[in-house]
Amino acid sequence: MSTYKELLKQREELENQIKEARNKELTDAVGKVRALVSEFSLTAEDVFPPAKGRKSSNAGGKVAPKYKNPETGDTWTGRGKAPKWIAAVKNREEFAI
Repeated sequence: MSTYKELLKQREELENQIKEARNKELTDAVGKVRALVSEFSLTAEDVFPPAKGRKSSNAGGKVAPKYKNPETGDTWTGRGKAPKWIAAVKNREEFAI
C-alpha cells in the first residue's frame, strides 16, 4: 500500500503528464483549425455566428407612455414602480392615453 506522500507525488506527476498532453493536443487542434479557416476563407461570423436569444439592438430603448396625469401632464409608461399620482387609483383606465 502506498503512503500519503507517495500518492501526492504520483498525483503531481500525473497532473504534469495531463498538462503536457493537453498542450500537445491543443497545439494540434489549433493547427487544424487554422488550416481549415485558411482553406475555406472562413470568417469569425462563419465559425461563431451571433447567439440566438440575445437582446435586440433596441433593448432598453424608450417606451411610449400609456398613462397621463391630467392635472400635471406627467406621464407613465406602465412599467416599473407606479408614480404616486396613479399608485392608489384602482381603475387606471381613466388615465390611459
